[in-house]
Amino acid sequence: MEQKIDSAPFVISTEVKKEIDLWLKKYPNDQKRSAVVPALLFVQRQNGGWLSATSIEAVSNYLDLPKIWVYEVATFYDMFNLKPIGKYKIGICQNISCFLRGSDAIVLCVKDRLRIDIDETTSDGLFTLKSVECIAACGGAPVCQINDRECYENLTPKKILTLIDKLERRTKRNGS
Repeated sequence: MEQKIDSAPFVISTEVKKEIDLWLKKYPNDQKRSAVVPALLFVQRQNGGWLSATSIEAVSNYLDLPKIWVYEVATFYDMFNLKPIGKYKIGICQNISCFLRGSDAIVLCVKDRLRIDIDETTSDGLFTLKSVECIAACGGAPVCQINDRECYENLTPKKILTLIDKLERRTKRNGS
């Protein structure tokens, strides 16, 4: 999937500004930095699931914080995407509990099925594969998350392939 050009200034929508402002009200005026994570999440959603350099700069300007502070947060957390992603982001936990219970086999299975590597997106724009750190579901290892929301535990190669098939059918059924 080709990366979009990132030269036009990003404009935070009025709706997203209202959402950010609700978070800003929760903190003292000198603690705007506390709203960086939710602000980035709202802007990422507005930008189709990823954060461009100009969208990070827009958050920095809106919160009146140094750009580097916002960039540090955007690059630290797995939930932020710094390039366009597919409709379904498959995040497979690679932390110790999942690794010891076979997450490496799950990753290989997904790579083989989708013909992509980690941090790549299928040519149809449907799937992006990510290796992520702890999802906090160690008791159900190995685990994955779809779009940072739906968590699937006790994965096997068969279960992950069934999940991918289900997501493909859902997309075909919905026509997008």
